[in-house]
Amino acid sequence: MKYKTLLFDLDGTIINTNELIINSFLYTLEQFYPGKYTREVIIPHMGRPLYEQMLQFGEEKTAQQMVEIYREHNVRTHDEMVMEFPHVKEVLALLKQEGATLGIVTTKMKNTVMMGLKLFGLDVLMDTIVTYEDTELHKPAPEPVLLAMERLGADPKTTLMVGDSQYDLQAAQNAGITSVGVAWSIKGPEFLQQFHPDFMLYDFRDLIDIVKGTKKVDEEN
Repeated sequence: MKYKTLLFDLDGTIINTNELIINSFLYTLEQFYPGKYTREVIIPHMGRPLYEQMLQFGEEKTAQQMVEIYREHNVRTHDEMVMEFPHVKEVLALLKQEGATLGIVTTKMKNTVMMGLKLFGLDVLMDTIVTYEDTELHKPAPEPVLLAMERLGADPKTTLMVGDSQYDLQAAQNAGITSVGVAWSIKGPEFLQQFHPDFMLYDFRDLIDIVKGTKKVDEEN
């Protein structure tokens, strides 16, 4: 194995929460700014901490209230709107069986992280989970990635981070590890290519070749 420690963003990377997130934003923003925001405006900001996004869309005096409304709606509609991405569970189970160490690095709160992981039986595969509560600085800062690596005793040379947003790629690069984008990102593979990931996954099963070192850097970039 070329890579022994595999870190993953959650939303839009290993579970499909895209519509849940967009729906939760639209539900919240419509209460404060009727008719002002569309999904096209929301999508570019996805991947940042929730409070920061609410500051972007609204005002400081209402941001925390917007966060609370978003979270209530998100939790209430979670299980009916979240879907699996193809081949994720089988690939992660195989890589773990072959000796890889797996972790989550996300800007979500722990309770909703666990809801998503448990819904598809992914929680039992993870060796560490770094959430919003665990660090003061968040992606694209390297701190969450470095904390996960510290917990796992990881070597930067054999660690990679997989994500669907520029913040995931930048956090990996800032931490000095290999960055991997996913072509199923709601932002689109062309957008992610601007941030120069070392690899781009077009099928989750391709991760096996990357981990084993049989796929060249930039082969599809």
